[in-house]
Amino acid sequence: MTHRDATESRGTGPDRTGHDRTERELREALQALAGGVLPDPDAYRTARGEWLRRERRRRLVLAVLIAVVFTLATLIGLWVLNQAPAHPGVIFSGASSPIAESMSLTRLHP
Repeated sequence: MTHRDATESRGTGPDRTGHDRTERELREALQALAGGVLPDPDAYRTARGEWLRRERRRRLVLAVLIAVVFTLATLIGLWVLNQAPAHPGVIFSGASSPIAESMSLTRLHP
């Protein structure tokens, strides 16, 4: 007797009939449950409306966020530019050096 002879074929065992009955009863119960479900006639329109509302809200939030970031960047830039020292720096102090005078254009003072 080989292993193949000793093992039962799939679905021929004594437990198979109980499995078939359970599966059939489950299928019948699910079909009865699914048969009792009626789709809402406005389901698609309602779902599409909700989706469009969410899409509009997402775009509005994104536009407001972009405007806030742009405004903050502009205000911070203006604030930084306003923090420049009132007195001119060393480069533009007006102190003349011989090299700078020879390279620059001559100015006539009124």
